[in-house]
Amino acid sequence: MPDIAPSSQPDGDLRYRRVILKLSGESLAESGKRGISENELLAIARQIKSAHESGCQIAIVNGGGNILRGASFSGANACVQEATAHYMGMLATVINSLALQDALDSIGLQTRVMSALPVDRVAEQFIRRRAIRHLEKGRVIILSGGIGSPFVTTDTAAAQRALEIEADVILKATRVDGVYSDDPEKNPHAVLYEQLSYNEVIQKKLRVMDATAIALCNEHRKPILVFNFKQDGNIVRAVRGESVGTWIGDPQDTQTNQR
Repeated sequence: MPDIAPSSQPDGDLRYRRVILKLSGESLAESGKRGISENELLAIARQIKSAHESGCQIAIVNGGGNILRGASFSGANACVQEATAHYMGMLATVINSLALQDALDSIGLQTRVMSALPVDRVAEQFIRRRAIRHLEKGRVIILSGGIGSPFVTTDTAAAQRALEIEADVILKATRVDGVYSDDPEKNPHAVLYEQLSYNEVIQKKLRVMDATAIALCNEHRKPILVFNFKQDGNIVRAVRGESVGTWIGDPQDTQTNQR
């Protein structure tokens, strides 16, 4: 049989037709640990499958911090050059993408790993039109290797890819319920924001995504939804536009978003 899955038909409650799901590398590891946890992989994979079955086209960008962070080698005394370290970090995202691909495949989803770095033995080269075609065929695509250049975070890669594939929203998956005024794990009085503008994120120096990613989203009015993926079912709730997490977007759009 041909390796083509029919596109799922969107259900009536689906708000976002196509999304970028941004996962940190740490989301694939047990809390406080490094490496890749099969339990965490499968838990995320099952949520992604449920969201996909609702009819949403899903592209995933994952980090590599559970294996290596390129920035960890910055500094005058580092023996590994910072640019080299960033390439190492990009390769870590490829490793995570392959693991996530197998987890998704194991529960019945058709997937493609696409890489900004040439690793053609294990992943396709990222080509915009091909990526969109995979989505239209009902496949989940996993976009690895950042954008293929050093000194660019995977947050910025997520914003860049969201623009290229015309995603409706960036779903930023975190371990907390959204964007807070302070670290909620350290400050019990931290306030959870329901809505924010891009400028508020910058002015308040909120740790959502890096400044370049926020600037890209601001320039192109690409909304971001920051939510807790650890709560089972939240990825489905997010693609349906239910009230989860913190919505970040243009102030002119805040009255017409899902809230």
